[in-house]
Amino acid sequence: MAATGALGASIPKHRPSSEQLLRTAVLPWFVVLVLAVLAQIVLQPLLGEYGAKVARQAGIFIIAAVSLNVVNGFTGQFSMGHAGFMAVGGYVAAFTTYYGSMVLYGSADKLAYPVVAGVTLPLTTGHLLMLAGIALGGCVAAVLGLLVGLPSLRLRGDYLAIVTLGFGEIVRVLLELSGPQMFTAAEVKDATVKQWLSFPVGGSLGFSGIPTYADAFWVFLLAAGTCLIAYRIKQSSSGRAFLSIREDEIAARAMGINLTAYKVRAFVFAAFFGGVAGGLLVHSGVPSQPSIAGFQASFEIIIMVVLGGLGSISGAVLAAIILSVLPEMLRNLAEFRLILYALLLIVMMLVRPKGLFGVREVWELGRGGGSGGGGGGSVSGGGGR
Repeated sequence: MAATGALGASIPKHRPSSEQLLRTAVLPWFVVLVLAVLAQIVLQPLLGEYGAKVARQAGIFIIAAVSLNVVNGFTGQFSMGHAGFMAVGGYVAAFTTYYGSMVLYGSADKLAYPVVAGVTLPLTTGHLLMLAGIALGGCVAAVLGLLVGLPSLRLRGDYLAIVTLGFGEIVRVLLELSGPQMFTAAEVKDATVKQWLSFPVGGSLGFSGIPTYADAFWVFLLAAGTCLIAYRIKQSSSGRAFLSIREDEIAARAMGINLTAYKVRAFVFAAFFGGVAGGLLVHSGVPSQPSIAGFQASFEIIIMVVLGGLGSISGAVLAAIILSVLPEMLRNLAEFRLILYALLLIVMMLVRPKGLFGVREVWELGRGGGSGGGGGGSVSGGGGR
């Protein structure tokens, strides 16, 4: 139906052609799927068991860094509790997969993968259970992000950092105080509601025995999908609103942008995908311990965002890969590797204080001037908070 203009003239609506829909809606997700398949059948065997584990960890931290970049980079806030959302999503996903396997299969052992035409497929009912747990963990983390974000995002700068840091520490302490892993398969079937609400997730010893279903296919599928969603948000009107808040909150408010609503929206997005990253992490063989929610874990993700450039998605991806691989490359240097790791970061911040790419993406580096949210004016690389 055509819209009516101020002078009564009929203004036809623009409808994208099928070719445009295919190019913008279907093709990017097809590329994401192809990348995930190549990671499973080419990259994982090529790197070997140890290299593939490092690559999967890099993919998980890509999700964490890109999601945090929406808050710290796009909107210019400073959240220091992102690992808390990862821990919440991880424990919810682990709880779902572990006890769901107990109920469905009588054991939490990893299911055998089907082989079709000589190709091992990472798709069992256990994988579907993992995906359900990851989705549930992401939703729980998003709800907590909303509850934390509504009151705290009215704060700025150091005050916001302290509140989010406190959230992460609260999550860590609660996980340490949680009950031990006390349910066997028989006890799960006979458990009462009161027992289920006791949330037995291992306490300070961590939640062990989670099947490792997070293969390269699922890690890189979700990592590439997160990057695509974040990039489309950056190019949208919401992304431009995020960047305007980052640059000047007073000017953004004067233009009619609801600061609190957009900040909370960014915070919930970051919390959801932080929970997704945590869900993948606990299914990749990494021990599910309360330290996941600690300050050090949050700080490592912040370093990735700052190193890549506040507001740059490709920069966050590259920084996550570098900071995941670099410690493993320096492992043979024993006690000196942490010193060298810190020195490299210091040199990087001195040479590139705005990060690798600033607010721009890697394919925008050859253009003159800084591109902000996709063609609508220049946005500087410094994140005003």
